[in-house]
Amino acid sequence: MNKIVMITGATSGIGLACAKRFAENGDKLILTGRNERRLKELSDEFKSNDTQVITLTFDVRDREKATEAINSLATEWREIDVLINNAGLALGLDPEYDGSFEDWETMIDTNIKGLLTMTRLIVPLMVNRDKGHIINIGSVAGDAAYANGNVYCATKAAVKALTDGLRIDVAKTSIRVTNLKPGLVETNFSTTRFHGDTERAANVYKGIKPLTGEDIADVAVYAANAPEHVQIAEVLILPTHQANGTVIARKES
Repeated sequence: MNKIVMITGATSGIGLACAKRFAENGDKLILTGRNERRLKELSDEFKSNDTQVITLTFDVRDREKATEAINSLATEWREIDVLINNAGLALGLDPEYDGSFEDWETMIDTNIKGLLTMTRLIVPLMVNRDKGHIINIGSVAGDAAYANGNVYCATKAAVKALTDGLRIDVAKTSIRVTNLKPGLVETNFSTTRFHGDTERAANVYKGIKPLTGEDIADVAVYAANAPEHVQIAEVLILPTHQANGTVIARKES
């Protein structure tokens, strides 16, 4: 049965890969992001392939705009089956005593508060129907801190705690809650972290074949389509030569 899937941060990376995989599965899409032009391009592309899609332009950090966007949904689109809390980012890679206040605030407001905003807006709709699935995109960084990752690691540890807490809160319902924790995924993640320094970003993936957004999307689709009595609570997804957040066996070029 076709689902209505809402994906935050859907214009690139893991979010876009999820949109494509769920579209291939025949599902309907609600795509959100900050870039209205890019959302329009994606809408046209998906519609040309007979995917039912609507787009909502807002920043998850802006609770008022997010609320307005959700409230604007037509009744038939409010029956959201899957919420993928994907919007998130890392900024900077500095010692905690030397980090940027602005970068910290952006990560906290996006990765934690933005996820909470979307959860608060969408999950009550699922509770009312006793049906739904929340898939949060966490990170291996949420399992243990790594050098200079401090605040980003803390935000992803928060994603794990919030996901676990939500799963407890909805255990009496039929709603499922999943935390996907990728390791190295080659998207625009590192370019964003290093504020557009593409050379430094490329070095993150040097000597190892990283995951792709499609790899994570495959797991998301699997979790969303597991039998109703099966809850994929948490999945750690790593490249073959990555053992955890800090141990990576790189091959010399």
